Amino acid sequence: MTETTLDTLLINFDAEALWVLNVALAFVMFGIALEITTDDFKRLLKDPKPVLIGVFSQFLMLPAVTFLLVFAIEPLPSIALGMFMVAACPGGNMSNFITHLSGGNTALSVSLTAIATLLAIVMTPFNLQLWGSFYEPTAAILTEIAISPFEMTKLVALLLGIPLALGMGVNHYQPVLAKKMSKVLKVASLLFFVLLLFLALYNNRDVFMEYVTYVFWIVVIHNLVAFTTGFSLAKAFRLSQRNRRSITIETGIQNSGLGLLLIFTFFDGLGGMALLAAFWGIWHLVSGLVLATFWGYRPLSKEELI
Repeated sequence: MTETTLDTLLINFDAEALWVLNVALAFVMFGIALEITTDDFKRLLKDPKPVLIGVFSQFLMLPAVTFLLVFAIEPLPSIALGMFMVAACPGGNMSNFITHLSGGNTALSVSLTAIATLLAIVMTPFNLQLWGSFYEPTAAILTEIAISPFEMTKLVALLLGIPLALGMGVNHYQPVLAKKMSKVLKVASLLFFVLLLFLALYNNRDVFMEYVTYVFWIVVIHNLVAFTTGFSLAKAFRLSQRNRRSITIETGIQNSGLGLLLIFTFFDGLGGMALLAAFWGIWHLVSGLVLATFWGYRPLSKEELI
């Protein structure tokens, strides 16, 4: 199998499986929204600096740094476009849990998740189109496929906006029920989603085995760059240790599931893109838990505990 094969190969994922993936992602977002309240958005007005830095890191710095990484390592075009897709997505569904384990500011993490989910309706299609068009090999793919930014925005709004509104509605009117449901849904939907990722990889195991080493190391490096970007930016603005941990995790834990769904919907499961997003979806759980364990054993300074 030649290198160019991955740029033209379409990953096998039929219409029924895609429909199930849509439902799974909607349930993941609904489970997250069950823990979000309007107070999380109001926090932006009360203490805007950490939230604004987190949003800046997520939607501006990470795509820009990803572009520099792509320019430096020159991966296969479809892999590069997959990197742009992942960087364009909002924070992942495990970020709040990992932030809690790491001793970060969970309230900030939840606020960033809520705000990033709303902004992603516009920013995810915008960033993918913008940064993908700046790099000539990926610009050629975008031109050839000619995706409609409006259609992508509409799908992201359906997948993120509606579950967010419904989950917040349940939390507002039935907070006790929401708390019980979130415990079950968040874990169950995540496990189901990971299972779908494994099935997608298994059904395309020949491609997986051919490119496992190549894609794996790109994902590891890209994920490390994402964590470093969030941490460096938060430290540069002299945020507290707790807030630095939150922004680091929110920047490094991406909703690659959304990216994967957009890849199957608009790019017909383009090989390199799909493999990159699927690998990221598994790897960032590992790297996030490792980081949380490391920080969990490193207590915050006494000033922050007062």
